[in-house]
Amino acid sequence: MSGHSKWATIKHKKGALDAKRGKIFTRLIKEITIAAKGGGGDPDGNPRLRTAILAAKAENMPAENIKRAIQRGTGELEGVNYEEISFEGYGPGGVAIICEVLTDNRNRAVAEVRFAFSKNGGNLGETGSVRFMFSKKGLIAVEKGAATEDQLMSIVLEHGGEDLNDEGDTWEIVTEPNAHEAVAAAVKAAGIATVMSEVTMVASTYTKLEGTAANQMIRLIDALEDLDDVQNVYSNFDMDADEMEAATK
Repeated sequence: MSGHSKWATIKHKKGALDAKRGKIFTRLIKEITIAAKGGGGDPDGNPRLRTAILAAKAENMPAENIKRAIQRGTGELEGVNYEEISFEGYGPGGVAIICEVLTDNRNRAVAEVRFAFSKNGGNLGETGSVRFMFSKKGLIAVEKGAATEDQLMSIVLEHGGEDLNDEGDTWEIVTEPNAHEAVAAAVKAAGIATVMSEVTMVASTYTKLEGTAANQMIRLIDALEDLDDVQNVYSNFDMDADEMEAATK
């Protein structure tokens, strides 16, 4: 599992994302809106919208908020027009980074993302410069004490999962994007708690960071994720779990 996935799991486990609840809701509302705008307001016929709604429900977003976001996307309610932008670049040590943005002000978004990169030892690259290193996958992380390997392997095999990995103190289920929903539902139905469940971008190779470069990379990821227009940040960094744990304190 990439360092970025470990980082996300550690933050979920520690509840470090709770302080950013408003930011999380804003990000999810934007995603629901843009998904409904592009594929219609019926989640049964719009996989992107269905995934966004599931993510919103996982964060306990009120149903009325979800409904209004869909209506803004379909035009039933007046809303903001968002533009999707994907930035590619490099972090400390040559780490590959993809930063996805939904914004109503392109110039502001470009300036803020560029500044975050330059201030934290990174630089933006050309379109296509790093995306070839990533593929979209579903990831579900389960603490070791919540389930056995046999329990999870049965779910993976029966519901179309791709792999089950031992990641130290957690199990990680990997799926194709279109199988994530079914596998996640099976895990939930089995009464197994998860610490992370999402469709994300997984790198084919990873870059190990230590010391100053590792700390600088964490600052860059945090700086990007703190920007209001940023939806997702993906990278192929890896580092020791102890350093990541320390970074969340």
